[in-house]
Amino acid sequence: MSKTIVIDPVTRIEGHAKISVFLNDQGEVDDVRFHVVEYRGFEKFCEGRPMWEMAGITARICGICPVSHLLCAAKTGDKILAVQVPPAGEKLRRLMNLGQITQSHALSFFHLSSPDFLLGWDSDPAQRNVFGLIAADLDLARAGIRLRQFGQTVIELLGAKKIHAAWSVPGGVRSPLSEEGRQWIIDRLPESKQTIYLALNLFKGLLDKLTTEVEQFGKFPSLFMSLVGKQGEWEHYGGHLRFTDSEGHIVADNLSEDNYRDFIGESVEKWSYLKFPYYKPLGYPDGIYRVGPLARLNVCSHIGTPEANRELTEYRQRAGGVATSSFFYHYARLLEILACLEAIERLMDDPDILSKNCRAKAGINQLEAVGVSEAPRGTLFHHYNVDENGLIQKVNLIIATGNNNLAMNKTVAQIAKHYIHNHDVREGFLNRVEAGIRCYDPCLSCSTHAIGQMPMQIEIIGADGSVQRTLQRDP
Repeated sequence: MSKTIVIDPVTRIEGHAKISVFLNDQGEVDDVRFHVVEYRGFEKFCEGRPMWEMAGITARICGICPVSHLLCAAKTGDKILAVQVPPAGEKLRRLMNLGQITQSHALSFFHLSSPDFLLGWDSDPAQRNVFGLIAADLDLARAGIRLRQFGQTVIELLGAKKIHAAWSVPGGVRSPLSEEGRQWIIDRLPESKQTIYLALNLFKGLLDKLTTEVEQFGKFPSLFMSLVGKQGEWEHYGGHLRFTDSEGHIVADNLSEDNYRDFIGESVEKWSYLKFPYYKPLGYPDGIYRVGPLARLNVCSHIGTPEANRELTEYRQRAGGVATSSFFYHYARLLEILACLEAIERLMDDPDILSKNCRAKAGINQLEAVGVSEAPRGTLFHHYNVDENGLIQKVNLIIATGNNNLAMNKTVAQIAKHYIHNHDVREGFLNRVEAGIRCYDPCLSCSTHAIGQMPMQIEIIGADGSVQRTLQRDP
């Protein structure tokens, strides 16, 4: 008898989703779908609002990565004003984004994902969380919490708030970093570096034991997209867009976000509110691509800082060249934190971060603009149309998590087909399917713009529609 297994919602991610696993009569996996069950509405209710408010409005899409929307909205506003942001303004924006990437990646690794591979995929789900990690390794858990605190405090020192700081605006930023704030960052950098090396060495030691996960957790060929700098270096704020393939070849380069509709299409499926972006020249769904830390490290030629460059060399050796396994997202996040800490360290010696000349002012000079930035989870696009008074007429947001939608669906299907056979649907197997989604650290409140919380529920449904088995646990 065929069955449908529903994981609803997926736990230890930001937002709501469920996974349906469809079994045939022999108990083998026929199909797997990653459903995003939140409604997307931000694009519509932004209409009619002044362009100046967009940074503050879109930052409230999510409390986990508000900085990403804050910066991308401000960059779009720069183009509408047709202004050149002062050097101090750009460097300060970069500093905030480095703090954002650090805190978000630390949250993903230490709080959401590490309980799986430190406590065990088959461990008690009631303990397989950050509290279980605290009980098992208090020092590691504390170090992870303090690393995230470092990134959040960088944001707070700049914008006066850890969350939803109304600081980056069209034309630049409202205020520079204070000397006291600069000194706090300098004082805390050594501890933060020590923590990231602790985590890197820990995870590299685990990789030799997690060979099945490396092979089965979303290992497949795809394209990769990210921003890169002028020399092809790792980039998180400026630069241009590049696509590479799973062999490391450049597929398209020097792309501008202004023309994103020429190379990115957005498809829809009736079973998910999350759109399915794809690389247009290859069509849907063959134009599958990945974004985020895995993609950024695949697309760039080098990092641009000495310690992260050395780690990137080892990372690529362990991946066999291009990292095509989505399990390497965890490794890539740790490496990016190191790159962020080195970049922050450099900025602390730059006098511009204390300069009050950090904002250009102008009126409405363009009626349409596209901004792009690298959020922790990948490439983020904001596209605005305004009238001559700067009132928003139309908005399109392509969220980092949305860019990974095709890849997330392919990942959970690969994992389910490897582990689930002959109707064997043990809880540990289902946790591995969930963990495939956690590799991408999806932010579903961003990608579909909704709020709320509910418990984890797994229903196994027979061919007649009856519920044969129910499992439930708290998120």
